[in-house]
Amino acid sequence: MRRTYWLSLLGAALALVLALVAAGCGGNSKKAEKAGGGGKTTTSSGNPITAALVSDVGHFNDKSFNESQLNGLNKAKTDLNITAIPLQSNSASDYLPNLTSAIRRKADLIISAGFLLAPATATVAKKYPNKHFAITDYPVEAAPFADKSGNPLFQNVEGLTYAANESGCLVGVLAAKMAEKMGKKIIGAVGGIKIPPVDIWIAGYRYCAQKAVPGTKVLINYSQDFVAADKCKTQAQNLIGQGAQVLFQVAGLCGLGTLKAADDAGIWGIGVDQDQYNDAKRVLTSGVKRVDIGVYDAIKQVQDGKFKGGSDLLFNLKNDGMSVGKINPAVPQSFIDEMNKYKRQIISGRLKVPSAL
Repeated sequence: MRRTYWLSLLGAALALVLALVAAGCGGNSKKAEKAGGGGKTTTSSGNPITAALVSDVGHFNDKSFNESQLNGLNKAKTDLNITAIPLQSNSASDYLPNLTSAIRRKADLIISAGFLLAPATATVAKKYPNKHFAITDYPVEAAPFADKSGNPLFQNVEGLTYAANESGCLVGVLAAKMAEKMGKKIIGAVGGIKIPPVDIWIAGYRYCAQKAVPGTKVLINYSQDFVAADKCKTQAQNLIGQGAQVLFQVAGLCGLGTLKAADDAGIWGIGVDQDQYNDAKRVLTSGVKRVDIGVYDAIKQVQDGKFKGGSDLLFNLKNDGMSVGKINPAVPQSFIDEMNKYKRQIISGRLKVPSAL
């Protein structure tokens, strides 16, 4: 994605985040290679480090976004012999206290687990310029980490960004083909809060579904929540009532309600972030975002003295930072072949998938 996309879109989205933080509730930029690009390179003594991970309001037991990042932290604990500090946020009012707690506990790297933590992360990073910070799903070329021209203001913050539109595209192809096979060209998506890291998934899903099966109708609802499964289930039932044959959940723990609604209606559900094949009975596949790898790689950078603040790590289909989970045996091989054709086109650069709705 281009930097201009983030600079134009994040103004309104950041206002939403600030409002959520004040209330106590709870994509990428300039392209960088997975190893990072530019920015300030720091050094390390080579001793085991301490890394903290602050969850967003979705909780570490969401079987999705936060849990996957916790897996990355625990893998680093095992493989790299680090001290791991997981800090769960039960509401947006926990963000600042958790970030400050990580400072007090002498964390060498503090990772914010998502877009909603951006204002709090910028506040703490500015106060502690000698500490390393990383944030998932947020580029450092966007406010509050950059000026109006997109120039990073913080040399101690690294963005962990994901081309989720690419995996969204792949699951969209399967969704559209299966819906057509079932007799109705209608699919849907249930998002959590309407923010760029949610919409980027749905943008790719819709674009490739309609490209693979022209005439496909894509219905989109939002639960405005990442935790309460009943809210996603209600939104999913509304879409099912409008004829949706496949539903993509992009709402973390809340989204398990979408998968349950798909089960109850005898249609197909699609998981997100982690492979959610075993989290419901009728999971078609999952769009997988390897946020666990992002957390692990950021920790290893600090451990190796190669942390590059003021830049982003980009994860996509090409470097296996994005993928698709287990595919249900009910999916015909011809549909999988079609999906893999799209994957090859994306990796080669012949297919450009939109990143915004």
